[in-house]
Amino acid sequence: MEKAIIYTRVSSKEQEETGYSLDAQEQFLKEYAQKLGLPVAKIYKVTESASKWQLRKTLDAMLEYAVEHDVKVILGEKIDRLTRSLKDAAIIDDWVHDEDGRQVHFVKEHFIVSKETRAHDNFVWDMKVAVARFYTNNLSEEVKKGQKQKIAEGWLPTKPPLGYKTVGEKGKKIHMIDDDKAPFVRRMFEMYSSGNYSVISLADAMYRDGLRNRANKKVGKSRMYDMLRDPFYYGAMQWKGQVFAAKHEPLISKELFDRVQALLARPFNQLQMQKHLPVFKAKMRCGACGGSVTWETHKGYWYGHCNGYKRKDMKAKCESRHIFLRQDRIEELMFPLFEKATPKGAHVIEVLKEALKESHAEEVDRFDAQLTSLNLTIDRSQRRLETIYEDKLDGKISAEMYESLAKRYSSEKEAATGEISRLNRGNKRYYEAGYAIHELALQAAAIYSDEKTTNEDRRMLLSYVFSNIELNGEEPKFFYTPAFDFVVNWVPKLNLILELENSLETKRRNGAFAPSHPVLLRG
Repeated sequence: MEKAIIYTRVSSKEQEETGYSLDAQEQFLKEYAQKLGLPVAKIYKVTESASKWQLRKTLDAMLEYAVEHDVKVILGEKIDRLTRSLKDAAIIDDWVHDEDGRQVHFVKEHFIVSKETRAHDNFVWDMKVAVARFYTNNLSEEVKKGQKQKIAEGWLPTKPPLGYKTVGEKGKKIHMIDDDKAPFVRRMFEMYSSGNYSVISLADAMYRDGLRNRANKKVGKSRMYDMLRDPFYYGAMQWKGQVFAAKHEPLISKELFDRVQALLARPFNQLQMQKHLPVFKAKMRCGACGGSVTWETHKGYWYGHCNGYKRKDMKAKCESRHIFLRQDRIEELMFPLFEKATPKGAHVIEVLKEALKESHAEEVDRFDAQLTSLNLTIDRSQRRLETIYEDKLDGKISAEMYESLAKRYSSEKEAATGEISRLNRGNKRYYEAGYAIHELALQAAAIYSDEKTTNEDRRMLLSYVFSNIELNGEEPKFFYTPAFDFVVNWVPKLNLILELENSLETKRRNGAFAPSHPVLLRG
């Protein structure tokens, strides 16, 4: 008995959702095969996400199976389900003509291609393939046109990277931060910027912390590398090698992104996480030539020195390559820099906490005003949606007008709802960041000195305090991060204010935040 192969394909999600699903095609073709008395030997399915390469691979596999198992009948719903390529049509035509009795049935079009097909029918076959190919080419042009317009409007025309989600209706879709994934992505950038991790070790660490991709699996090394390189996270978007301005909310700062790019671009950037990793490994550069500092042990002590091979002109070795600096000497010079940023006493943190709350009152007032405005927008949009629905039922407006207005008001409502979500996320960021940076400054020296602190944690601490460390002759030169640079200049003022607060000059005042101390307020 002759056997048949069934081939099904959907080329868009809309087809999948409007009666052209793979299951619907399969059932339709099975019923047709049953009427002809053809047992189904194998079923091939191609989804809308398949690339041109995957389509060709599936087609080749199907014809190879047909030859090996002597299957002479292939069933497809329509010509454009099987092929929209002249090259693929020629491959199918060759298979049909290679052996007597081979047939391809396009059931809905009541069309059969075989060796006995007449010239007129062959012409129809060629014409329908050409029409299908024209449709594909035209669709491609329209898609490119739509993508160009979307980019011009400031939105990425494809699915966003991990940490974002797509909301809105077709034609009005935008990308918003995914609250479930975003904290992991932020931490991923922060951890890599510390210089403590290779991409491989970072992927393992993030998996242990709970980061999963959209398939709920581990984010692999290559995918994590792509994420670390994606400008989408700082508020831009990359499309075909070019970077464009975008309207979506950034997940990280441009400064953090640039710091990560510098680490990704460093030679031999796959940092090996050794059991006895030096604290300052990959944290220091030679001040003379800009080359990296190499670390080695002698008699139980770590020594760092310029490796001497990173001069830009590469014509001469660095003169500083023979200067060795011991790790404990670097730490001895580093601790006073911690102290410069340290508030006097733990009570300072509590006082500052109250000051930040008072200062944050302005933020709260502004937040409440914005929240009220957005809620009014949502209520107004909802009332308009209800009104036009009633007008449609009463025949006051056409169905087309209703659809147009409904999309417009729904988009306004959705945009306002998304803005409320963004406000809720950002409302406490200023307060939390201000408190955290002072608390870290207070505890930095103790954290570094604690015997229980691992080298990995010390390296993380250094990445928060210092943006760069240079080896200059016999002494290193330290550069604060912007946050700690601010703290170093601000803490002396803060300590002075609190000393005055405890003196007789201000004893009669109500508290630390009286008008005589406006420096504590946000302004």
